[in-house]
Amino acid sequence: MIKTPGLHIGSYPWYHGQARPRKTAFVYGDRKISWADFDARASKVHDTLLKAGMKKGDKIGLLALNSIVALEIMYGVIRAGGVLVPLSAMQTPNLIASLLKDAGATFFFVGSPLEGLILPLAAKLDGVPAGNLIGVGFQADGWQEYEAFIADGRQDLIPADVDDEDECVIIYSSGTTGVPKGIVHSHQARTLTGLASALEFRVTDASTMLIATPLFTNATWLMLLGAVSAGAKVVLSALFSPEGFLAEVEKFAITHTFLVPTMYHAVLESPKFNRNGLKSLKVMVSMGSALPLPWKKAILEKMGPGLFELYGLTEGIGTTLKPEEVMEKTGSVGRAITGSNLKIIDDMGNELPWGQTGEIVGYGGALMKHYHNRPDATEEIIWHDKLGRTYIRTGDIGRFDEDGFLFIMDRKKDMIVTGGVNVFASDIEEVAIRHPGVAEVGVIAVPHPKWVETPLALVVLRQGATATEEEIKAWINERVSAKHQRVSAVEFRHQPLPRNALGKLLKKNMREPYWQNAAK
Repeated sequence: MIKTPGLHIGSYPWYHGQARPRKTAFVYGDRKISWADFDARASKVHDTLLKAGMKKGDKIGLLALNSIVALEIMYGVIRAGGVLVPLSAMQTPNLIASLLKDAGATFFFVGSPLEGLILPLAAKLDGVPAGNLIGVGFQADGWQEYEAFIADGRQDLIPADVDDEDECVIIYSSGTTGVPKGIVHSHQARTLTGLASALEFRVTDASTMLIATPLFTNATWLMLLGAVSAGAKVVLSALFSPEGFLAEVEKFAITHTFLVPTMYHAVLESPKFNRNGLKSLKVMVSMGSALPLPWKKAILEKMGPGLFELYGLTEGIGTTLKPEEVMEKTGSVGRAITGSNLKIIDDMGNELPWGQTGEIVGYGGALMKHYHNRPDATEEIIWHDKLGRTYIRTGDIGRFDEDGFLFIMDRKKDMIVTGGVNVFASDIEEVAIRHPGVAEVGVIAVPHPKWVETPLALVVLRQGATATEEEIKAWINERVSAKHQRVSAVEFRHQPLPRNALGKLLKKNMREPYWQNAAK
């Protein structure tokens, strides 16, 4: 019998290293590396970890900005059969230490300049065995320097043999509500994610992908895995800036990229914006929050026609709205990604027919295995269809139209119930953002003595705008489609509204002061 080798994401650099050894794999600043050289570096990480005592299934923490070294650590861990735990530099040091402990990490890689977050926490890293703290680009007591750590590693190891259901990565949720949960994905799920991404976003080995979002987010993984699956060239940005983005697109003839809506808006508003420099762009993916219609039109008019909108959860489901559908189905997030299925259910768990509004649930090969150390949360998110297949609850409210396109109404927890009537904040926000003086808006539920809850609009004005709170309130309320959608007030904010790493508004944080005061 012929044993078919497993097709897993840790093997892709090895395959490309054999098939296209001299082709450029990754570019970061002035440095570039071929597939063969990149896989040799990942092999050194793989070998060194095994020699240092790592066992299959051990959890390996990584805190680093985007770089080629960060990628070689990621792929070195995965090809060795370890479970990667990428952590966010946007989280507090104490939370990072807590998540490392929750994951049970046995090694921890930290890249400069982020060591300042971690070095003061030495006493809180006692879960990581002595000698297994590795510093990339810095030296400190108790830490091994990365290049010295991998110096004697072999460059020619074949990726470890892993099973489809073996754990591959734990990505901690970005925390739009509550404490981050560790979302565990198997090798099979990550592999299917990469293949679906390459297919959905039309990535080939002739593509050049710009990664400008951080590697600890699942949306970045989606794009990265698609590019690596196809053997595309990947250009990495450490930190996003509109001017840096524009320069890199032009310099490297970028064909594919992913930004969140606020990043697209910043690019469009940049004084250095030059459409001629973007002529190579074929695919622009937007995800994180809904694109306001004025921004969407501006992207299409000024950046080109290749706009894809992506909706998805780190837990493993998603939809895409393709360029040829963007204006025809304005307001929709598209159809289910290849290999997945979505349904709408009511509060009792009954499946609803298309056209009716309810909670979105999803099924597919890219679903997470479970939440790490959280069987209660895992059980809570599961819904079974009539055939017994496992779907996950998204917590999002939506509906399908007659063509199978999904429309997101709101987060279930963010829906405003005023006088017993459901109000979707997104409907009001879509109106408010059209005001010429409004740069940002978030609509939340606040207490009301008669209606229990009422909509409040928190607004950041554009620079130089002179409208008052009352003027914007009147403007919104004249244009919403129903009386119950009228905002009770508008409050100005003089700092950007709080968002997570993918640009989603942190509405829990925005609501808390109002409800805390109401409880007193």
